[in-house]
Amino acid sequence: MPVWSRSSARWPRRRRRYQAAAAAATAVAAAAAVLGGCQAGHTGPGAASSPATTSASSPAATSASSLPPAGTAALPDCLTGVPVACYTPGQFRVAYGITPLLDRGIDGRGETVVLPEVAPEQGQQGNSDIRQDLALFDGRFGLPRVHLEVTTSLAGAVSPYLATKEELGDAEMVHAVAPGAAIRIILLRQGEVAADFAQMLRLAATLGGVVSMSIGQGERCVTSAGVSALNSALQADRDQDVTVIASSGDNGAAIVPCKGLTAPAPLKGVNLPASDPLVLAVGGTSLRASRTTGAYRGESAWNTPLPPAQERLLPADVEPPVASNGGFSSLFPRPSYQDGVAGIGTARGVPDVAGDASPYTGMAAIQDVAGQALIGPSSGTSASAPFWAGIIALADQYAGRHLGFINPAIYRIGRGPRYRAAFHDITTGDNTVAYPAGAITGYRAAPGWDPVTGWGSPDAQVLVPLLAAGG
Repeated sequence: MPVWSRSSARWPRRRRRYQAAAAAATAVAAAAAVLGGCQAGHTGPGAASSPATTSASSPAATSASSLPPAGTAALPDCLTGVPVACYTPGQFRVAYGITPLLDRGIDGRGETVVLPEVAPEQGQQGNSDIRQDLALFDGRFGLPRVHLEVTTSLAGAVSPYLATKEELGDAEMVHAVAPGAAIRIILLRQGEVAADFAQMLRLAATLGGVVSMSIGQGERCVTSAGVSALNSALQADRDQDVTVIASSGDNGAAIVPCKGLTAPAPLKGVNLPASDPLVLAVGGTSLRASRTTGAYRGESAWNTPLPPAQERLLPADVEPPVASNGGFSSLFPRPSYQDGVAGIGTARGVPDVAGDASPYTGMAAIQDVAGQALIGPSSGTSASAPFWAGIIALADQYAGRHLGFINPAIYRIGRGPRYRAAFHDITTGDNTVAYPAGAITGYRAAPGWDPVTGWGSPDAQVLVPLLAAGG
């Protein structure tokens, strides 16, 4: 039985699914009898993998003029506010203080971000060629080509460039934040993520300095052997100066029932690997910024259930994403870097930091669907994690070295005099969630660290130099 899951009832992650758009995309794809396979050389879902590592820069960026004009495509386009609005990467970078760093040449060049991703199932709907999608993304938003490598040694006979929306969204988020960084994707087998996970972490340490994971499972669902193997692999990554980042989860203060259990409702708790003290755990916010300039206006804890019309599009066994997971570990005691932090008792507190996760305020992501650009907002804490991976890649370049285990520096800054310059302190909202069988009472955002948004979201132009200096 897999310990780690990404898109099942055990980890109901539906960020970037952009449900209304997905329904339209399915109709378009059916009419055209093709989904994401229009680029020459696309191998298709049933093809055997090429060598274990496949390398390619994204194709020459498709110019914005070659895309359907905004608002005229058959598919929804969040850049026009239909059916929801999103931020361009440029606006997103302004809001989080990234633009001044890019203007100085701090763009992640020389760094590699590693993304573990679950390979699509054969014949699975909604997938596309990640090279084509990145070219569309770069062309629409004026980004440089990304150097992309895909490692398939843990996934078996899969098409290296066939990607799920999850994988695509992770890559586009990293590329938007750190456009000079290389991206290395490690594909994992469907249904065998548990067996591959520790091996993946050890492999990742040989490939890049930052690892971003949007994969997780409730602590109560993981065996003691699984916890031990995970922690051992994370120790190896720490010893090799690799920063490991994980999304906290999308179920507010709850975890869903483990596979095989019959509990009628989710249980209160936090998720692995985010709760491991060797991981930088990332929660979610709802960003408010200017829709013209991107100027930051504020944030609150992410807690925005899907509208009923979109929720009905989810499979029957999948709970909709609703809010930033956070709380306290039942497995790990409080690590030393959390000593003296108000609101943290004897257990590891989650998350450490946060970033935009709301489906109503996300950064635009683009996927090619039957030759048309589907543009929807990135959302969920599995968008927040690669966002922070991009931030750390910038800090690694700034420092001229891999910063590695970053949590102690994060907490030094949080307790120090530059905290409110380096972070946006999130003080409104909560992660209480309601399910048919009852509510799970969560926690409220508050000044300083809290178990919903951690220390908050970054003002990168201040935070990155402080991280490079060790906090």
